[in-house]
Amino acid sequence: MSATNTSPDPPVLLTQFSRGSGCGCKLAPDVLDRILRSDRVGAVDPRLLVGPSTKDDAAIYALDDDQALISTVDFFTPIVDDARMFGRIAAANALSDVYAMGGSPLFAIAVLGWPTDKLSPGLAAEVIEGGRDTCREAGIVLAGGHSIDAPEPFFGLAVTGSVKRAFVKRNDTARVGDVLLLTKPLGTGVLATALKRAQLDDNGLAALTAQLATLNRAGSILGPVDAVHAMTDVTGFGLLGHLWEMCNGAGCAAELEWHAIPFIEGASALVAQGIYADGGMRNWRSVHAHVEGANTMERMILAADPQTNGGLLIAVDPRAVDEVHRMIQRTGVTAQRVGIFVQGPPGIRIH
Repeated sequence: MSATNTSPDPPVLLTQFSRGSGCGCKLAPDVLDRILRSDRVGAVDPRLLVGPSTKDDAAIYALDDDQALISTVDFFTPIVDDARMFGRIAAANALSDVYAMGGSPLFAIAVLGWPTDKLSPGLAAEVIEGGRDTCREAGIVLAGGHSIDAPEPFFGLAVTGSVKRAFVKRNDTARVGDVLLLTKPLGTGVLATALKRAQLDDNGLAALTAQLATLNRAGSILGPVDAVHAMTDVTGFGLLGHLWEMCNGAGCAAELEWHAIPFIEGASALVAQGIYADGGMRNWRSVHAHVEGANTMERMILAADPQTNGGLLIAVDPRAVDEVHRMIQRTGVTAQRVGIFVQGPPGIRIH
């Protein structure tokens, strides 16, 4: 009689079913510019307060003289192997766009792509459940969604939020002299790449998932603060890409203090081993003409590392920095002063 194989099936590693991971699968900024470029002059809706022209985090549409709606959509391929955690992270990342505009989410709609010939419906159900977990944490419902059979798995949310018109935070309204705060360390793209290559230890995985699943709810608290002049979140284009958008929109330069920038523990060591996201190099090639002082491989890679659900990047009146720090800390996260906006043509200098 032949023996029966009773060994359990090996775990499904979601990150092995896609080329990119998390926001690292986004198109490079210069490629996206070419795709979106158009000579067509469309009708301007005066109720559209924030549209595509400034590359901001979400669209803002006025309902009346006081209230406005926020609309955004964000989805990506798996950044971790655990299905439910992937759902939680993708949902947190999508919600971040609403927080970055100074608003609060109202409800969300799911966006799911699933290779049904490769992965079970049960795993997809776990992803959706993770999205519900995060929506519940944010105090909203996952109200429906849309799904397709796709060659690679992906998941995200279309989120509707609200904000008072006077409290909208944009990415193009920083002022010379503003202090630049960052609420999360960089390096998620590097650690996610190490995970995909099976070179991330348990401590690194715990640090990565803890950051990726943390909501940027501080943004909604900062909306009413007049001293917060501009805000965005650091996601797929990396710190340099999103800071360049702030500088270019505001018509000023930024100076970064390299040793003040926080990084997830282990990120620098992984870069030294040649482990980093391909998206980081794409980001660097898109922005390097506007950057001075990125004179080492570590600086180039980490400053351009594509972040998933990265921190808020906040331009604050220097007289209000301490108070803004305290407001952010009340949400359970901290903010690090990483630079300042200065007079000059748009660009970034790293010291």
